[in-house]
Amino acid sequence: MEKERISATINPETGELIEKILKRGKYRNKSHFLEEAIKFFAKENKE
Repeated sequence: MEKERISATINPETGELIEKILKRGKYRNKSHFLEEAIKFFAKENKE
């Protein structure tokens, strides 16, 4: 499966929150975390 590269700018507080979540070890990297977060958001909002 080919992946699409995107770019995002976030505030430092959000970056720190992502880093804390990544340290828990459930996600491989930021890309994996963001992909799962978007899927969760879409499901919760019935997109």
